[in-house]
Amino acid sequence: MLTVFYGLLIPFAGTSLGAACVFFMRGALRDGVQRSLTGFAAGVMVAASVWSLLLPAMDQAAEQGEPAFLPAAAGFWLGIFFLLALDHLVPHLHQKSERAEGPASRLRRTTMLALAVTLHNIPEGMAVGAAYAGMLAGGAHISAAGALALSVGIAIQNFPEGAIVSMPLRAEGMSRPSAFLGGVLSGAVEPVGAAVTVLAASRIVPSLPYLLSFAAGAMIYVVVEELIPEASQGEHSHAGVLSFAAGFTAMMCLDTALG
Repeated sequence: MLTVFYGLLIPFAGTSLGAACVFFMRGALRDGVQRSLTGFAAGVMVAASVWSLLLPAMDQAAEQGEPAFLPAAAGFWLGIFFLLALDHLVPHLHQKSERAEGPASRLRRTTMLALAVTLHNIPEGMAVGAAYAGMLAGGAHISAAGALALSVGIAIQNFPEGAIVSMPLRAEGMSRPSAFLGGVLSGAVEPVGAAVTVLAASRIVPSLPYLLSFAAGAMIYVVVEELIPEASQGEHSHAGVLSFAAGFTAMMCLDTALG
């Protein structure tokens, strides 16, 4: 169980290390850098959704005697609708956007910026939890190395995300320690979501294919609704596309090499 415990904390460590950049960097991240980091994160999440979540979900469903596509498709759409609901229920503000989403709120701009990243950290935590639940249950063709690969992959893309939260908070006038804390807290939902997913899967093993694909749907929602638009904003550039391809390739190689 220690392996699972540390595995669930790895993505959170990535976010925290990225948030610490606020102590060593001055000013906001340049647009080109921010678009590249966002594109890389999107590529990692798409590759993880396919190799670490949807394919194992289909394998697990087939072994349980169900049509392989059924729980994958159902769970995927449940994940989409779950994030869609959160988008409408939680006030948040995306990078480079002047208009907040969700219900009307008097929250500070910096708080809503942090909430936007916190929202898309939820499915990442669930994804890691589902992978470790699959490893513990067996039969989903998820090895300890495969679960670790997903955890490390999410941590790699969380590093720039931590900086993307803390640096704008600093630019908005927060002190460095407060901006760092905001970046750290934005990732705190990941180990919590991961632990809840592991516990849920252990109680109802047949639900595992649905949980795996649910996490995939939630991550794809974040990629299409938030990350890809942010990677393409501003003056035309290929940085976001190339970074997306780099992130996709890195996660694909990591998962297939260790999985």
